[in-house]
Amino acid sequence: MTQIVTGGTSGTDGTSLPQRLGVVRDRIASACAAVGRDPASVRLLPVSKTHSASLVAEAVKAGCRQFGENRVGELLAKSSEVESAGFTGVEWILIGHLQRNKAALVASHVRELQSLDSLRLARVLQAELERTDSTLRVFIEVNSSGEDSKFGLLPDDVGEFSRALRVYDRLLPVGLMTVAHPDRVQAEQGFTVMKILQTRLRNRDGGGWHELSMGMSGDFESAIAHGSTCVRVGTAIFGLRA
Repeated sequence: MTQIVTGGTSGTDGTSLPQRLGVVRDRIASACAAVGRDPASVRLLPVSKTHSASLVAEAVKAGCRQFGENRVGELLAKSSEVESAGFTGVEWILIGHLQRNKAALVASHVRELQSLDSLRLARVLQAELERTDSTLRVFIEVNSSGEDSKFGLLPDDVGEFSRALRVYDRLLPVGLMTVAHPDRVQAEQGFTVMKILQTRLRNRDGGGWHELSMGMSGDFESAIAHGSTCVRVGTAIFGLRA
């Protein structure tokens, strides 16, 4: 069994990971109270990218069971290390761009994919899921800010894309994901766009599409006010990235 040393880590302000996690949970509760939402309606997804398996183990001890990663290689290596150390019941979620040649690896190691943005990737995932007789929760990634540097579909393309996904019955579309613009005003505009898209999909399909993954350490209160059901928080929990 791999030995993972936990405890004793602290942020630049001297706080421990459990303390920082508690602050984030309090912020989520306050943001929900401000708009009359139940805190249980917002999932906290700790983003452990670039951080060690030891920090993940600390977060598991503090009650976390799901972790978001951006890169397939890092996700697989970290999950193996955490499992080998005896930390069971941990679920991994890929939130970063997925290349088709790595789709088979992801399909068998993650609980959900939050960055689906192409039918070519959907076809590859479908084939692998058929081979293993399994299914995968997926979020459609939306480039809500229209930035050239970001992955995701443009908002106007989401409707057609979501209809085209219906033939891939091993993929279970549950919602939409976006990485907001760094400017607060433009981020809020993007959150509004996401909520409108979600409402359109739900009206069209008579339900479903209940998930909105948006909001990170610096803007998740605003995202919650706009209907986010999953906030992806890294720095505020784990500290600055390595």
